[in-house]
Order: sequence, then C-alpha cells, then structure tokens
Amino acid sequence: MKAKIYLLMLILIQFSCAQEDKTISTPETINYTLETVVDGINIPWGMVFLPDGSMLITEKSGKLFQFKNGQKTEIAHNLTVYDRGQGGLLDIELHPDYQNNGWIYITYASNEGEEDGGNTAIARGKLEGNSLVSTEVLYKAEPNTTKGQHFGSRIAFDNDGYLYFSIGERGERDVNPQDITRDGGKIYRLHDDGSIPDSNPFAEQSGAKQAIYSYGHRNPQGMLKHYQTGKIWVHEHGPQGGDEINIIKKGANYGWPVISYGENYNGTSFTDITEKEGMEQPIYYWVPSIAPSGMAFVTSDVYPEWKGNLMVGSLKFGYLERMVLEGINVEKREKIVEGEGRVRNIKQGPDGFLYVGIEGKGIVKLIPNKK
Repeated sequence: MKAKIYLLMLILIQFSCAQEDKTISTPETINYTLETVVDGINIPWGMVFLPDGSMLITEKSGKLFQFKNGQKTEIAHNLTVYDRGQGGLLDIELHPDYQNNGWIYITYASNEGEEDGGNTAIARGKLEGNSLVSTEVLYKAEPNTTKGQHFGSRIAFDNDGYLYFSIGERGERDVNPQDITRDGGKIYRLHDDGSIPDSNPFAEQSGAKQAIYSYGHRNPQGMLKHYQTGKIWVHEHGPQGGDEINIIKKGANYGWPVISYGENYNGTSFTDITEKEGMEQPIYYWVPSIAPSGMAFVTSDVYPEWKGNLMVGSLKFGYLERMVLEGINVEKREKIVEGEGRVRNIKQGPDGFLYVGIEGKGIVKLIPNKK
C-alpha cells in the first residue's frame, strides 16, 4: 500500500513540474521588412550601441568594428584572441555610466597562461579614435585547454552596477560545472573594476573561485537584465534537447550535468533525472534544442504587438524566436526572421528598433510594415 501511495505521489510531482508544450509557429503574415545595416561580418558575435548612435561589433575571428554614419571601421586592440571552435572575440557591453567613464567590456577566448589552448577572459578598455586603449584583463578562467567548445560568453550589468558574465564548461561536463573550486560552467559576478564583491556566495569559502555567483551551467550564450525586475536572465545550450532559460540566483546550482531534459548527441542517456533537491529548475526548456544565442526583451513602442516579448536567436534552425510571456511563463512561440541564416545575436537599439546579428550576413534591422 505504501509503495502505491509513493508511486502516486511521484507521478503527481512529475506532472506538476511538467512543462506544457508550446509548439512554435510561423506567422501567416510577415509584418516587417529586413534592412541590412552592416554587411561583411562573418560571425557578428556581440554588438552594443554607443551614446552617439554608432555601433561596436565583435567578429568571432578577433576583429572589432565600429559602424558610424554608414561606415564600418576596424578598431585596433591588443587583446590576445584565441580563435578556435566556439571561441574567439565574443560579447561586448558598455559600463552603465559609460557617458562619464568610457569603459567598454569584452569577453573573449584567450591563450594567456602556461597551458596550451585557451579559456574565456573578460577585459575592459576605452575607445580612443580607432583604437581600444587602456585595456586591462579583469578575469581569466583556468586552466587553458585545446578543446574548442563551450566558452560561453555574455555580459550584463545589474541595477546595482555589478558585472556578470558567463563561461561555459569548456567540454569538461563531468569535471567543471559542479565544482566551485574550478572555472567553467559558471556565472561570475565582479565589481566594475574586476575586484570580487565580499557578498559573493563563495567569497569566504576556502579553495572556491570567489568570483562565482552561480554554477551547474553548460554553455550560456544569452544574458540580460530583466527590464522590470532587474534580475539577470540567461539561456544556455543543452546537449541534444534541454536548452534552458534560467533566472540567476545567488549561490544557486542549476544542475548540469546531474539533471537535464536532454540526452547525448548519439541518443544515449547520461542522466535519468530532470530534477533534484537543491538544484534549480529552468523557467523554460526547449526539446528539441534550438541552440540559442543572444536574447533581448522588446520594450519599445516600435513594435506595440511585441512589447514585453522575449526574442531569442536560434543557431540550429536559423531563425529569431519570439516568446510571448505571462510573467515568467512562456505562453506562445513564433518564428520570425526565418531562412536568413544562423541568428547569433539580437539587440534593441536606442532608436527602439531590433537589430539582429546573422552569421554570413552581418547586422539586419527589423522595420515594421506600415498599416
């Protein structure tokens, strides 16, 4: 009798935690036009808008560009970029007080260190003419490895001015993400100058990487501050199935690879559980995987019907996904910008328009059709 009651309770728990399937659809009418704004950038990994309306764009191969007044100019820099596999020149973000201090933050794969290969680093510098100057490395993950996967990496600032960035588990699934004495598979939090906050969850734990803010991540390639709550949202690649959206909490364990909604690429299983006490559940997961990269909330009046929606790029299927939210729950999924190529990044510009980084193409702008 006790066994039957236990089984019934287990079924009820699993049912209550189950995610309702939200099948993705294609809109019947395309109510926007795509305009190519910047071309000739093979993998536009990161982009950010400066106060003068110009745009800084990172190209994975290591080049940094400024697009201003219709012209694309390469910006010289002295970052040692390790261009291998998924690594290279990655995300870029401005300091919240950029207007006054001029700091620009960049994540990249770096080969600095004693071991062969590279790992993810974050640096900051200032734009002076056509050069990035006064550069300083704030954090460099260890150890280097010649593996080409799972570098991360995105950057965000919260409302208190803390700097967050992600580093993937570097292809060391069973070694890095659950071990807080090792880099990789983590979200990190620093002060804007690279110093470690005393309030970080593991700042006083012997042997821990004190910059860690959360752990148990696989390969987060989307990160942003929620426009209303100020909380940090990330999405990350699952294996085959199980890409996730997570809201980051201090000291939380997001479960990789102990729990997952995915499987190995050959179809075999590496875990038979999707939840465990002490490990966070995603607010949404994709099965099949879409290979998400880049994310943005729509907050402008340019797209009144999309206001409050979350936009996520898909590398695997080559579209931009529009996710209609009710609080933190996904109510609807829709494909837009389909068939243009692998969507690497998405930003809402200061003019309110959405700008999409597409591999092999560059940056395109979504312009609503007039009714």
